[in-house]
Order: sequence, then structure tokens, then C-alpha cells
Amino acid sequence: MKNKLVLLVISMLALAGPMLAQGAGAGNPTDANRRAAAYIAMGIASGLCGLGQGRATASAAEAMARNPGAVAAIRVALILGLVLIESLALYTLVITFIAQ
Repeated sequence: MKNKLVLLVISMLALAGPMLAQGAGAGNPTDANRRAAAYIAMGIASGLCGLGQGRATASAAEAMARNPGAVAAIRVALILGLVLIESLALYTLVITFIAQ
């Protein structure tokens, strides 16, 4: 698993150089490209936030079922975690509006 992660990071770094290289006549990206990138970023952030919130809620429900005496502490940790996860989507939404 670790080798696959290292290979993924190395391959992404190798592909990032040519993608981000600026050509001789390249200027600022057009508004359509900027909007498309912002929409894709919002979609990815929303999808990953949904997955993270689902996993956090499932884990909290399992923890509450295993230890009913710790429900209050688990609930506080769950709400704090959900707020931090949701902040990613909100920050991405703000960036999307700024990019337009």
C-alpha cells in the first residue's frame, strides 16, 4: 500500500511539471477555463466531504453502540469533526464565487 502511494505521488509530481509549464505566448487563462476549474474543484470537494461525513457518522454510530456511556463525548467530537469537514466545502464554494 505504501509503495503504491509513493508511486502515485511521484507520478503526479512528474505530470505536474509539463501541465503547469507556461508557453511563450501564454497569458492569463480565459474566464471559461477558470470557471470550469472552479466547478470541478467544487464537485471534488463536495464529493469528498460527503464521503468523509458519511464515514465519520458511521464511525460515531458504531462507537456509540459499543460504549453507550461515552455518547456525550462522542457526539461532541462528531459535531466538531463534521464542522471541520464541511468547512472544506464552504471554502471551496467561496473560491468558486471569487473565480467567477
